[in-house]
Amino acid sequence: MKLYIVSIGPGGTDTMTPRAARAIADSSVVAGYGVYLDLITQLTAGKELISSPMTRERERCEAARDRALAGETVSIVSSGDAGVYGMAGLALEVCREHPELELEVIPGVTAATGAAAVLGAPLMHDFAVISLSDLLTPWETIEKRVRLAAEADFVLCVYNPGSVKRAGHLRRACDIMLQSKSPDTPCGTVRNIGRDGEEANVLTLAELADTKVDMFTTVIVGNNRTRVINGKLVTPRGYENK
Repeated sequence: MKLYIVSIGPGGTDTMTPRAARAIADSSVVAGYGVYLDLITQLTAGKELISSPMTRERERCEAARDRALAGETVSIVSSGDAGVYGMAGLALEVCREHPELELEVIPGVTAATGAAAVLGAPLMHDFAVISLSDLLTPWETIEKRVRLAAEADFVLCVYNPGSVKRAGHLRRACDIMLQSKSPDTPCGTVRNIGRDGEEANVLTLAELADTKVDMFTTVIVGNNRTRVINGKLVTPRGYENK
């Protein structure tokens, strides 16, 4: 009885680790959000698929758990890294009453590092990762985290910056950051990291406030030392001071 929680990276199979690909190959059942299953169709041929929409994550994990308890080798796939806003925590929770079930979490490239690579090197120093989705976290808590991270001058990587229902969340977060960060702070956005139609933009914090984003966009806000070098974001590590 084996259940893998597999990180498939931010894009196609070229950003997936060989370990992740082996886990899927070993599985007879693969569970995941439909959009992410579509990214790995070449790895799932002939396998049973368990697909469910957003907000049905618990049901998906329970179905995968039950198939594993029945003797199948099962993979739950998660975009990016399963342990970073992914499925790893929930999968472990729904399996808490089944210590006999062998669980293995397989790490991967998360959106923060995927977006950073596209934009240059903005995460070379201390950074924080915050999701603007208030489906599971109260907005008051999100505001506090954004404010404190900005005051501490972390580079900030923003997940889930907007959707149809959350069209104004990024502007609200920018308004908070502008209380302690310069409007000229270099920022970047990347949409569809590693996928067809990948789009990247470098802009200022003031411009970011008016930028349209969606759930497939990752945003990076620099600190007071982040610079634009030949069109790329760079946050100096401090080697020049040694």
